[in-house]
Amino acid sequence: MEPKGTILGKSLHVPNVQELAKEPLTTVPPRYIHPDQDSPIISSLPSSRPQVPIIDMARLLSQDSVHSEVENLHHACRDWGFFQLINHEVSCSILENVKKETQEFFKLGLEEKNKYAQKAGDNEGYGQAFVVSEDQKLDWSDMLGIITLPSHLQSPHLLPKLPHPFRDAIEEYSREVEKTALKTLTFLEKALKIKHDELKVLFLDGLQVMRMNYYPPCPQPEQVIGITPHADGSGITFLLQVDDQVEGLQIKKDGIWIPVVPHPNAFIVNIGDVTQIISNDEYKSIEHRAVVNSEKERISIATFVNPNLGVEIGPALSLITPQTPVKFKRIAYGDHLKNYMSKELKSKSNIDQYYI
Repeated sequence: MEPKGTILGKSLHVPNVQELAKEPLTTVPPRYIHPDQDSPIISSLPSSRPQVPIIDMARLLSQDSVHSEVENLHHACRDWGFFQLINHEVSCSILENVKKETQEFFKLGLEEKNKYAQKAGDNEGYGQAFVVSEDQKLDWSDMLGIITLPSHLQSPHLLPKLPHPFRDAIEEYSREVEKTALKTLTFLEKALKIKHDELKVLFLDGLQVMRMNYYPPCPQPEQVIGITPHADGSGITFLLQVDDQVEGLQIKKDGIWIPVVPHPNAFIVNIGDVTQIISNDEYKSIEHRAVVNSEKERISIATFVNPNLGVEIGPALSLITPQTPVKFKRIAYGDHLKNYMSKELKSKSNIDQYYI
């Protein structure tokens, strides 16, 4: 068993952006300026933008519509790597509760939030992840990252010590996301046409990590980035946006950044590197980023659904034929996770090392 507090790698301590944004700034400190990034400002009108596909869980669960909706899911995963999941059966009250309690956490004073700060050599907790050198550019965001499942891997100084309403909201939400994720994985098996449970079995008692992201307003939003462009190292990610009216997530499709307009109470779901490997490159993890604005804060809750730490991952055997040879090495999932968490976030560079 992995020792607690070491699974998620380590990150250097950096200034608190929420506190920095309270100062009367007209320009941002140089370490937050990303001069080489694509502009975060999208010029096209919302009505003319291509939209991330919407997948209806109710249609997936209905005998009358399951076949056509599985086809829609397949095209969403193959062509976009992202979709918005509606009618997912997680109650509005559970969603609203975890949104409200997450907002309340970020309203706490810095001293109170720092009770849950990352410890030296660990990036679980309150702070920032993927900061591995003193000279790398920083994101315009703070985060609270915690292991939510399995319970025996939870750090004793984090989730069990959070204020009761927040802890209860996270635990209830975490269980609901797990159920929804396992259902979604079942339909991904159908979409990929692989053997029943060949994908889902890898995720039983899997690692679930939650990351609450806080993006303060910024006086120069075009100069900074909320989260650096990257692809997720997870199996599949479920994102819940606290305020549907504040855009910020953008995905890269065909070389163009496309803003995601959140559907009310939907999960924004994306394919991670693990599922790209299991699908033998049929589905791709997609580069995405978060941008910020000058007027409003943005808060999101990302839940990373991962395999069991003890499994080996590789292309599903039922996908391998003479016409579709294996494209990836088989690797221990725990090694993949450590590798991903030990480096600076950078586009889709992590998965390249696993190609044969």
